[in-house]
Amino acid sequence: MRHRSLLLLTTVLTTGALTLTACGSRSDDGKKSGDDGSSGTGSNITLTIGVDAPLTGQNSATGLGLQYGTQIAVDDANSKKLVPGVTFKVKALDDKALPATGQQNATALVQDSNVIATVGPLNSGVAESMQQVFATANMVEISPANTNPDLTQGKDWASGKKVRPFKTYFRTATTDANQGGFAADYAYNTLKKKNVFVVDDKQAYGAGLAAIFKGKFASLGGKIAGTDHVNTGDTDYSALVTKIKQSHADMLYYGGQYDESELITKQLKAGGVNIPLMGGDGMYSDTYIKTAGKAATGDLATSVGVPVSTLPAAQNFIKAYKAKGYPGDYGTYGGYSYDAATAIINAVKTVMDANGGKLPAMNDARAKLVDAVQKTDFDGIAGHVSFDQYGDTTNKQLTVYQVKNGAWTAVKSGVYSG
Repeated sequence: MRHRSLLLLTTVLTTGALTLTACGSRSDDGKKSGDDGSSGTGSNITLTIGVDAPLTGQNSATGLGLQYGTQIAVDDANSKKLVPGVTFKVKALDDKALPATGQQNATALVQDSNVIATVGPLNSGVAESMQQVFATANMVEISPANTNPDLTQGKDWASGKKVRPFKTYFRTATTDANQGGFAADYAYNTLKKKNVFVVDDKQAYGAGLAAIFKGKFASLGGKIAGTDHVNTGDTDYSALVTKIKQSHADMLYYGGQYDESELITKQLKAGGVNIPLMGGDGMYSDTYIKTAGKAATGDLATSVGVPVSTLPAAQNFIKAYKAKGYPGDYGTYGGYSYDAATAIINAVKTVMDANGGKLPAMNDARAKLVDAVQKTDFDGIAGHVSFDQYGDTTNKQLTVYQVKNGAWTAVKSGVYSG
């Protein structure tokens, strides 16, 4: 889903001149990795899976879920020896939800000769700054959270002209084209809302999601009571509250993150405007409820997939997350991060099996991994994992949650059909 986008940098690192070498671990036959142009027999090698997410600051609750969802997948793969002779480890970098930092992290990851692929980022705006860096290095990037359709289908996707910008980019979360429509349909047909005020945070994710919701809601016959924008980091929404109150809207739809929406709903209710606030997966976090308090009651959010707590395949994952005392929120994207990492691990095995049990030299291994990930097909802990021709997940499940008794409660799950 997600997504915070600041100013997109136009400079892109050219990594073609980099010569990446495999790590110099020794294999059982005494050869040093790379002596024969490969990365060894696979009997004694370590490969790193990068993670990029906001690990501090804004969005860190969900960002940490990416890091530790990936870590548990790596731990499971190592304990089960899913790729014989290969030990996986995680290298997590903090992008602070800033595109410029994300681009720097992408550069650091492709320059690390032990990094085979990357899970992340959380924010769609950050992803925009990273895609070219990974593509130039032929490195797989799988986001468990990005939802902006532009990332996989190009800027003109809404007109029906879909073009995949980067073959190295994949995601295990469905797009806002589905999420925005799913939310609008629920607001109009289930909640019977007819007069919605729409606000966004002017970022890639928030503005895109709000626009999709607005268009679908209007097409169903709903009225847009008004629109407005806020800045990320704002804390005083008194002027916005006045506008919404004067519009007589029966619901507020917000495109953005929980950092702002948790304050907006609190100030909205304090101002006497007792209407629900609805948003996307950017606000589906326990932090939203903790900050907004009772004002959050009745508010709604859509998120990708179905509640991970209801999935039998995810129960061991949840137990491991809790037992290890990992920080952050595993419920939003933890399962999708686990599945993204598993897709990478499975692809490494595929590449090695096709090369006589050896990992090719790192440059070649990264390139071959792109094709292997594209052919991914397995049942993950959060649902079936496979990718279409754009790199989008084929799992289109979505859920609407509502705050009841101080917790997010699933009220509808399904697949948006347009």
